[in-house]
Formats: sequence, C-alpha cells, structure tokens
Amino acid sequence: MRQRLLWKLLIGHFVPIFAIFSVVVWQAVDKRAAEYYRELTERFHVAPLEAHTRFLEAIHHHMFWGMLAALIFSCLFTYLLTTWVLRPLLQITAITKKVADGNYTERVNVVSRYEGGQLADAFNHMADNLEAIERLRKNMVADISHELRTPLTNLRGYLEGLSDAVIPPDRETFQMLEQEVLRLVHLVDDLQQLARADAARSFLDCRELSLHELLAQIMELYRPKFQEKEIAVEWQLDPGSDRITADRDKLLQAIRNLVDNAWKYTPRGGRVTISARRTADGVRTVFANSGAAIAEEDLPYLFERFFRSDRSRSRDAGGAGLGLAIVKELIEAHGGTVGAASDADGTRVWFTLPA
Repeated sequence: MRQRLLWKLLIGHFVPIFAIFSVVVWQAVDKRAAEYYRELTERFHVAPLEAHTRFLEAIHHHMFWGMLAALIFSCLFTYLLTTWVLRPLLQITAITKKVADGNYTERVNVVSRYEGGQLADAFNHMADNLEAIERLRKNMVADISHELRTPLTNLRGYLEGLSDAVIPPDRETFQMLEQEVLRLVHLVDDLQQLARADAARSFLDCRELSLHELLAQIMELYRPKFQEKEIAVEWQLDPGSDRITADRDKLLQAIRNLVDNAWKYTPRGGRVTISARRTADGVRTVFANSGAAIAEEDLPYLFERFFRSDRSRSRDAGGAGLGLAIVKELIEAHGGTVGAASDADGTRVWFTLPA
C-alpha cells in the first residue's frame, strides 16, 4: 500500500508538471534563439546558420543536464516530503491492527499541525476513549464480581450449615438469608437502572414539568425515613426555577437517587437543604447535607460506577456505588451536567438542566 500510494502521488503530481514545464521552456528557447539570429541576419547581413546550430546544441545540452538534475532533486525532495506526509497514515494502519487485537496502549506520533497531524490527533483521541471504555469494562466486571461474591458466600455458608445441621433452622437464620437475597436483588435492580440510564438518550419523552412538584413528591416518600433519623429538611426554591423540560420518569429516578443518597449519608439529627435556582446555564438543583466531608481527591470520582468515598462503610449502608452514576447518566441524557463539592459544612451534590 505504501509504495503504491507514494508513487501515485509522485507520478500524479510531479511528472506531468515537470514534463509540461520542460516542453514549454525548450520551445521558448528555440523560438527566442531563432528570433535573435534572424535579427542578426537582417542587421549585420551575415549567415549565422552554423553559429545558430552550435548555439542550439549548447543550449540543449545544458538544458538537458539541468533538467535531469532538477528532476532528480525534485523527485528526491518530493519523495521525502511525501514520506513525511504519509507517516501518520502508515502508523495508523499499523496501530489499527493492534487496536483490533485488543491493544489500546499504542499512539500515533504527531509530526504535523495540518491534515496528517489532525488525523493522528483524532486517532489518538479515539484510542484514548477505547482504552477508557475497556478499562471501565474490566473494572465493572471486577466490581460486579466483588459485589456478588459477599452475599453469595454468605448464602453458601448458611445453606451448608443448615444442610449439616450446624446452624439451627430458626427464624433468625432465615431472616439473615432473606437479607442476603435482598442484597442481590438490590444489586441487580441497580444494574438494570444503570443500563436503562445508559440508553436514556434514545428514549427520552421530554415534556414541560414542575420541578418543585417532583422534588416534593420524592421527599414525601422519604419523609418517614428522615423523621426516623431526626433529619431536618430545609427548602430554598426560587420562583423562577419551577418550570423545566424533561422526561418525568427519568428525572424522578435521578431525584430519588439523590434524596436516598442524602438520607443515607446524613448523620442522625443532621440537616438536609434542597435548593433550586435559575442560572445562565439553566436550572440548578442542589442537595446539601451535613456530615463528614468527602476527601478532595475522591470528589472527581464521586459519579463513577461502584465508587464509594467511604470504603470502610458496609455495603448495607453504602450500597453498591451506582446511585450517583445513574444520576449522571440520566442528567447528561437531558443535556445537563452534574457536580459535587464538600467541606467542613457538609456535602453538596447538584445537577443542572438546560433552560
């Protein structure tokens, strides 16, 4: 491929131009020489046929070797230039084969700012995304395996104990088994919700909605849980932040996850503040809760799948780390953004929907 394309570029661009130029120059010299010697004949009354012939022979000789040298130099220069231009294509061809075999670490060396370099940049960006997706896939498989292993191991241990008559088949034992089964059910539900969130961009049914009404609806469902932990709830809803355009069911799911997250991580007797206001980017809704601050190095990963800022927290209390990842997918499907901040006063998680 390299040689065919290279020689096609060389022959197709250089040789015709050089041939036309050579013919034009050759004919121009012959014509000008004939006119010059004709003028000598008329002015000085001489017969310059022999001198004319020798002059043309000398000119043709020098032109031939000059054109040959120019052709060799031009071919060499064009070859080097074309090779330099084609280098990203050759690298992309070689690296594409490695990417097809599952090696996403190779990158193209960018040697130009122009078309070849832009192509190399685009290819490197694609390779970066493929590598990130592959890393995410491997991490998800490892995380799901880890999440499933604990309840399955517990179930196996209890069932073996019941089978060997080591554990009595009483009410408490069956309640423990039920809790482990529920953990598996919750994990499967979270994964299903995450899959739906990934596909949300293609199945949005956007309509004009009341954001305040949706917030009140979810908070009413969680009111007994907040009362049980004696958590105070404060509202700061600006009048201009009520009307939005979104998919009702998917936005309710995002709000529910954020409310559930605030309830879980707010200590007993703490405070949760729900605010909404209109900004230049749209309508921003903030869920702020008191409690321990999240480490600054953990904040960029707060919306990653299976990430939990408190790694020592039990899975029963902290969940599988999919709630905020689902929120991120659902909000970004609407063209919005999510974010979080944390300090000594507590943690604030927000989403912004376009106006």
